[in-house]
Amino acid sequence: MRYTIRIKRQENKEAKPFWQEFEIEAEGELSIAAMLNELNARQKLTDKSGKEAEPISWECGCMVKKCGACAMRINGLPELACSTFLQSLKGKVIVLEPLSKFPVVKDLIVDRSVVFENLKKINLWLESDAYMTEYTHEIRYQSARCLMCGCCLEVCPNFDFGKDFAGAIAPVNAYRILNEEQDTSHHEQIAEKYRKHYFEGCGKSLSCQNICPAGIPVEELMVRSNAAAVWKK
Repeated sequence: MRYTIRIKRQENKEAKPFWQEFEIEAEGELSIAAMLNELNARQKLTDKSGKEAEPISWECGCMVKKCGACAMRINGLPELACSTFLQSLKGKVIVLEPLSKFPVVKDLIVDRSVVFENLKKINLWLESDAYMTEYTHEIRYQSARCLMCGCCLEVCPNFDFGKDFAGAIAPVNAYRILNEEQDTSHHEQIAEKYRKHYFEGCGKSLSCQNICPAGIPVEELMVRSNAAAVWKK
C-alpha cells in the first residue's frame, strides 16, 4: 500500500517550521519508527514532489516500547513511533509532528529535560534505606514502569512548559518514593513539594489516564500518592 507521510519539520529551535510530504510503499505491519528508518536509509531522500530532502531527525533508543524516546504526535495524538503500526492508523495519509508542549530541537526531536527538572523540584529520591512490603510490590512495580516519554503531559490541559505544575509524571513516580522513604523529615519535604508542584495544579481531568503508552494505572497512582502526600494515609 502507498502511504503519504506528512511531517512537520524545523531545522532548529529558532527556525520557522514547515511541512514536507514523502511517499512510501509499505505493509500495515510496519511501525512508524521502522518507516522513518526506511525513509532515512534511502541513498537520496526526496519528498513527494521529487525535491531532495535532508534526513528526518527523530529520537529512538530501544525500538521496543521500553525507553519512550520516540514519542511524537501521530495523526494528532501523542504516541510512541516504535509501537504504532500503519495498520492501526486510518487512511493513507499519516501526519507526524513533534510533541507541542516542549521546545523543538529539530524536526521531531524535542527537549524534555523539564520532566526531570520537575521531579528534582519534588525531591523524588530516597534519603534512607528503602522500606518495602510485599503488599505494595505490584503498584510500586507499576510506578517504576514510567517511560518519562511526556505523552501524558502533551494531553494535559494544566501542563505548560516552564510552569510549576509537573503533570501526571509526578504522582506516578512519587508513589514509589513516598511508599519506600523511612526518613520522616524527607518524607515531609516530598509531601510539601508534591502538593505545590502537582496537587494544587491538577484539574482532575484525567486526560492522562488512557494515553499512557505503557498502560500504567495513572489514576490509581494519583489516588495513592495524594493519600500519602496530602491526606497522610
